[in-house]
Amino acid sequence: MPLEPAFRIALYAAFAVLLATGVGWLLADYLADQMKDAASGEGWQTAAAYLLMLHGGASMAALLLLGALFPLHIRRGWRMGRNRATGTAMVTFNAVLILTAFGLYYFGSELLRPWASRLHIGVGAILPVLFLVHILVGRRSA
Repeated sequence: MPLEPAFRIALYAAFAVLLATGVGWLLADYLADQMKDAASGEGWQTAAAYLLMLHGGASMAALLLLGALFPLHIRRGWRMGRNRATGTAMVTFNAVLILTAFGLYYFGSELLRPWASRLHIGVGAILPVLFLVHILVGRRSA
């Protein structure tokens, strides 16, 4: 069930920006933590803050695109019985990312926040592989 080219490009671009800014933030945050006392530590802290803002902005675009996928792609694919396993996994993983992002932004608890962070990073690291598998399985079944 192919998507229209412009929509597919927008979806791929949003998720590529999410991946790049997520990985970039992890690296910048790690380097800022490692170089707290060095002069470059503040630069990495600033970079981490900007990457996190970009990540949040890209997530808003991705939410719009994911919402559009339901009537355009997910519901039709489900009715046709195609690519259900990886499609269900995609919806589930994206739902976990949305919920943990909400938690990272709103949880004040020192117990819940680290848990939400680790889960968000882990699922976010797996999603690109799942995304690729979903695409390849879908193209095979076409």
